[in-house]
Parts: sequence; structure tokens; C-alpha cells
Amino acid sequence: MTPEALANLIRTRAGSTRGRFLTALAGPPGAGKSTLSAALVSALGPGARVVPMDGFHYDDAVLEARGMRARKGAPETFDLAGFTHLLRRLRVEPEVAIPVFDRSMELSRAAADVVLPEDRLLVVEGNYLLLDEPGWTDLAGEFDLTVWIDVPLAELERRLLDRWAHYGKTEDQARAWIAGNDLPNIRRTINGSRPADVTLRAGG
Repeated sequence: MTPEALANLIRTRAGSTRGRFLTALAGPPGAGKSTLSAALVSALGPGARVVPMDGFHYDDAVLEARGMRARKGAPETFDLAGFTHLLRRLRVEPEVAIPVFDRSMELSRAAADVVLPEDRLLVVEGNYLLLDEPGWTDLAGEFDLTVWIDVPLAELERRLLDRWAHYGKTEDQARAWIAGNDLPNIRRTINGSRPADVTLRAGG
């Protein structure tokens, strides 16, 4: 399904609803969620906005204090309660500031973007939106449509090697990080996520 076809589905499902329509776009690390989200919002046009889950990463200082820095990106390293609260605010508040994760700085910037009253079609993207684990299952009722991006494991690894090279890791460093952190998160999302309304198969 192309971004244009998915955009048409969202428009049809949203119909004439006056409130906001929230689409969950989930998939493992390296699946291309950010790229697809941007293309989808472009296809939807005015009134569409991406809301990334990554803005709810705990800061490195918090992760260091909790002994979790090496697992950054795992479900436990996100402020799930804060993210859930944001989704519920988006239902009822006309203007909502949202945090955005700056990967070049490896930190979240609070109130770095704003969802405005005219932003009615929201594309929420993140690894764990469909995770069938305590706490995360509570997100099930927050979305009007759920989408999963299915990408072969070999292609995910290739993309992640490119990503970490772009951010300055050597090949050995990138492979070590992928083996110790990304791959466990990939397997956790693939094996532990609820079925989506729509599955997109890409790559490989």
C-alpha cells in the first residue's frame, strides 16, 4: 500500500468526524517509520501532523542513574505515562505542545513542536505502539487506526548499520550496539506486538 492509498484509507475512516483521528504507525527499529510518516502526512495534506513517540525517551542522565543507558530505546526507557497522557490530551485539547527527540544530540527537546487546532489527522509513530505488555496494552484504545510496517530482519540490520554510521559510530561499534540493543528491541516488537488493522510490507 502506497502512502497515497493509506492516506485515502485514513480520510475514509476519519469521515466527517469533528474530533481528531489518530493513526498509530508502528514497527521495529529501522523499519522506516519516520520516512513513511512524513510521506503520509504529505499525502494527507493540510490538517495532518506527525506525533513521534521518541520525544518521550528518558534522558541519558536518568538512564545512567537507573543502570539502563546500554538499553536506550527499550520499552522501559520511555516515559510511557507521559506519552499516554499526551495522547489523551490530543483528544480534548485544541493546542498541545509535544516533545521531539533530537538524535544528533541524543536528547528530547520539550515543547519543540505544537499540534494546532486545525491539525485533525495525527500520525503517531513509534516502535511500541502495539506492544502487548503491561502498560503498553493501555494504548490500544487511544488509536482509531493501527498500521504495522513489516521489514525483513536482514534489511533492518542493513538500515541500522547505515544509521549508526551516519551518527559517527565505527562499524564495530555499530554492530555491537545493534547486537546488544537494537536486535533485542526488534525481536520484542515483532514477537510481542498486537496485530494491526493494516500491515505494510517493505524492503528486502
